[in-house]
Parts: sequence; structure tokens; C-alpha cells
Amino acid sequence: MRIAKPLLLVLTPIGVVVGLIHGYRVAGGLVVLMAGMLMIVGVAAFTVVMAIRRERRDAAAHPGGKDTSSSPPTGSG
Repeated sequence: MRIAKPLLLVLTPIGVVVGLIHGYRVAGGLVVLMAGMLMIVGVAAFTVVMAIRRERRDAAAHPGGKDTSSSPPTGSG
């Protein structure tokens, strides 16, 4: 894992760029759609990471706070 993580972090973006270049050679304008899809996925991943960080920050700011999402529902029945 010491070598694998840095390799993945470096080679994945390089591979995406090389793939877009080859896609442009093959399909021309369709690579614009692929780049748009990659940007949408990137924004989605960014929002997930930011939501996780915000929830961790809120949990650290209020230790011992009641977490309502994990409590069982109370029935009226």
C-alpha cells in the first residue's frame, strides 16, 4: 500500500487525460461529452467529500450530542 496509493493518485489523472486525447483522435467532438461527464462526476465526488467533512466537523464541535438518525423510530401504536 505504500507504493500503490501514490501510483494511483498520480497515474489515474494521467490516464484520464491520455484517454481524452485518444478519444478526440477517434471520435472528435464526442470527447466534449465525455469531459462534461467527468466534470459532473468530479463535482458529485467533491460534494460528497465536503458533506462528510462538514458532518465530522459538526460531530467534533458537539460531542455527546444526540444522533437522531441512528435512534429507532418511536411508534404510536
